[in-house]
Parts: sequence; C-alpha cells; structure tokens
Amino acid sequence: MTAAGAVALASGGLEARVAAAVLAAEERRRFAPVKISRERLIRTVVGLRPYRAEGFVLKTERVGEKTVTHNYGHGGSGITLSWGTSELAVAEARAAGHTRFAVLGCGVMGLSTARLLQRRGLEVTIYAKELPPETTSNVAGGFWFPTSLYNPQRVDATFVAQYHEACRISHRAFQSLVGEQYGVRWIETYNLRREPPEVEHELPGGAYLYPETIIHRDAKRFPGFKHVTQFSTMLIEPAVYMNALLRDYLIAGGRVVVRELRGREELASLPEPAVINCTGLGARALFGDEKLIPVRGQLEVLLPQTEIDYCYLSGPHYMFPRRDGIVLGGTFEHERWTLEADPAQTPLILEGNAEVLKGFRR
Repeated sequence: MTAAGAVALASGGLEARVAAAVLAAEERRRFAPVKISRERLIRTVVGLRPYRAEGFVLKTERVGEKTVTHNYGHGGSGITLSWGTSELAVAEARAAGHTRFAVLGCGVMGLSTARLLQRRGLEVTIYAKELPPETTSNVAGGFWFPTSLYNPQRVDATFVAQYHEACRISHRAFQSLVGEQYGVRWIETYNLRREPPEVEHELPGGAYLYPETIIHRDAKRFPGFKHVTQFSTMLIEPAVYMNALLRDYLIAGGRVVVRELRGREELASLPEPAVINCTGLGARALFGDEKLIPVRGQLEVLLPQTEIDYCYLSGPHYMFPRRDGIVLGGTFEHERWTLEADPAQTPLILEGNAEVLKGFRR
C-alpha cells in the first residue's frame, strides 16, 4: 500500500474507507493481454467519416415542393450521436405538420431517424443506395465517445449547446438498449496520456456521461503514461446493432427502396412531402455541401478474445474488444477518399497498439 493510502486509513471515517476500497480494487485489477500479431489478423476495414469542421448539419429548408430536414456530418461520432441528433431532427421536421416522410440513407442515422418517426405514428419510407451490412456505420468502431466531429475554433455557442443536448439524449437512449439483442454493453475504459490534458477532468460531451471516472497518476501501474483517466462508457457491436435497427424498422411496417439519388432535383419524384436527409458523406454531392469532407479511418481486426474486458485510447491508437474481433485503430486522414486498405498502415497500427499495451500491468 502507498504512504498516502496508509495515511487515509489511519485517519478513519468514510473518506478513509472509500480510499481503502479504491486502493484494494487497484491492487486486484489485472489486465488480460491482447494478443497482437499478424497471424491473428482476420480482416482490415476502411471507412470514410463524414466530417465538417463546422460540425454536423441540423436544419430545414424548402427544395421545390419538399420540406427537407438535414441530419448529417457527424464525423467519427455517427453511432454515438445517432439518437440525439435524430431526435432533434425529427422534432424540427414534424413542425411542418407532415405525416408521410422519406428518409434518405440506411446507415445508423437514417435508421434511428426512421424509428423515431415510427414511434410517433408517422409513415416512413427509407431510400438508400446501400443497406446494412454495406453502410459506413457497419465498419465503425462502435465506441460511445462523441469526438472527432468538429473544430472547436469553427463553431459557436449555439452549436455547442446543440451538441451537448444531442449527447445527453443519445446517451440515455443507448442505456435502454444495453443487452445482447442490440449488442450494447458497458465497458471499463482507459484514456492514456504521456502528458496531462489542458483540462484535467474534460471528457467529450460532459463528465456526467462517464460514470466511475478515476484519475490515475501511478507510473508503476501504467508505465510510460503520466496521466490516465479511467471511466465507463458503452460499446456497440455494429453488425448486431445495425441488423437489430433494420429489423425493428421493418417489423413496424417501414418500407425500404434501394435507390441512389444523384441530385436534389430528383427529390421531386418522391411521393412523400417531407424528407429527412441522413446521407452522411453523400450529402456533399447530393446537396452541394463542399465543407463536408472524408476523414479516412483504417481498422485492423484480430481474432476475438473473450477475456479482454477493457478498452483503451492513446493518441491515434485504440482497442475495442468486440465479439466479432479485437478492433485496433487507427488512422485519421483528412480528404483521402479511397476505401482500399493501405498495407503500409497495417504494421503501424499493430506495432503502435503493441507499444501502448506495454503500459498495462498484467
């Protein structure tokens, strides 16, 4: 036990008992090793995050005879914010009084929006070029952490307030979906830094969203990392989750039309008077949003390890233990459009994560 721990115990009282419990838990905690090797690599996946420095778009406009509400541009936080911005988009879209809606896109944002419309008794048809499992959402990491979606220097207070509201709504919605049916679970996470952050307790979306937050500064426990933030968040399995959303939508009477819209003028051919645009990166061509750019992400997926019960983040590197494999990331390449795997990045991701894992006490 450390000297600080001994002093806390000697002082007695509730504070001392809490300190003792934390110390005991730290001493018991062991981290099962992630087995990183090329021989365990089962696939490499690439996705293009729909990023806007000014943040996601949530607004309504008239396009010919249609009322169009936009809900796109969520960067690396599409799954994380899906219920939040979709709730806000649906509230705005309903203000016009329509009862029949076309939703463009069948990724996580489109399906979440469609389900929320259905819950309000409205008629919905999804129009999409790709369906699960071929959407960008299906190759996401699925870690609930609302980050990598805007440049703080390019947004105003109104957007930040909207972002925080979306985080709150989405966080609560995912809590109701925890379980095997939707592939959602709580998981212990470690954010490892070699230098302390500018704001010690800062976590994206607000510290209240992350229960059991603990700050560690024990160099022996996490060798090489001077500042470690431990917290709990949710991990979503995209393959399970996306199938469950699509199933729920179809069971509730939703229709899906596989169709690619190539320009906003084609909206006139849709029978629904109201449209909610959830096309992600596709909104760049469809609605002419030149501020929307891809941020390419490559993931390496290893054979599953059921004994791994923690996640970590460390700079560009991260690890999420899903049932379909150990997900290792990652890359953040702005304005690179290719979906082809880059063989040169594979060893960098594997070796970078192997180095991070040296900082965990076994």
